[in-house]
Amino acid sequence: MIWTIIFIVVSAYVVINVIVYYAQEKFLFKPEKLPADFEFKYPNQKATEYNIELDAGVNINSVHFSVDNPKGVVMYLKGNSRSIKGWGKFAIDFTRLQYDVVMVDYRGFGKSTGRRTERAIKDDLQKVYNRIKSRVDQKYIVIYGRSMGSGFATKLASTNNPRMLILESPYYSMMRIAKRYIPFMPISIAMRFPIRTYKWIQYVNCPIKIIHGTSDRLVPFSNAIELVKIRQKYARIYPIVGGGHNDLHTFEDYHRILEEILTAGDWKPVDPEQTSLNFKRKKQA
Repeated sequence: MIWTIIFIVVSAYVVINVIVYYAQEKFLFKPEKLPADFEFKYPNQKATEYNIELDAGVNINSVHFSVDNPKGVVMYLKGNSRSIKGWGKFAIDFTRLQYDVVMVDYRGFGKSTGRRTERAIKDDLQKVYNRIKSRVDQKYIVIYGRSMGSGFATKLASTNNPRMLILESPYYSMMRIAKRYIPFMPISIAMRFPIRTYKWIQYVNCPIKIIHGTSDRLVPFSNAIELVKIRQKYARIYPIVGGGHNDLHTFEDYHRILEEILTAGDWKPVDPEQTSLNFKRKKQA
């Protein structure tokens, strides 16, 4: 009897693991698909659509929001839901500061096509980045990653030399997020999209600005703190007090922070010889 129970439990555990392995994509990604003839239109925004045919059956769709005399270009990597159709409205937060914006739909989102894997997405984004840097010097490129896009943005910044990396509501790794909800699973084996932000951020050599809500329940604020600790020389955190995971744009502080980050002068490391950085506090007698 006991062996029968053990067999049933083990079998159920294996079946659940198999389901998680193959079904996780449906839980992680919530794409909105658009017809090929859909037209992107946004009030008071100049938007141009681009399609990059990478391989047979693989098309990466993007929209370029442009301004006159741009200070630079923001490559915006969105979250795990919908398509550029809905995310495009956030371009105004950057165009108002005189930045062009390039938004990309991942495979299976919007008009983008192709089988989705972590490696494929990383490769796609690098090819889009290559297109941008062929026209714009990297010192004018800002990589912006929101939520799920923060991991891919970090990977992209780690293998290139953009002016800056901005992360909104980033996670330490997708594995850790999954572990919160299914702690009994061997996540390191089952995850097809582990997206290890903590690993890639070690190799980012440009300023890293992290914006995170202190009341974020989906990706706790502690994720931002841990990421900053990994790359303290380059990273700075900007907390949005009371901010959640999907509402930072509704806080005036968020827009003030973006303005501060994108309109500030060139970033320079702190010189210990010209500051109190290395001062030691003397013991009181």
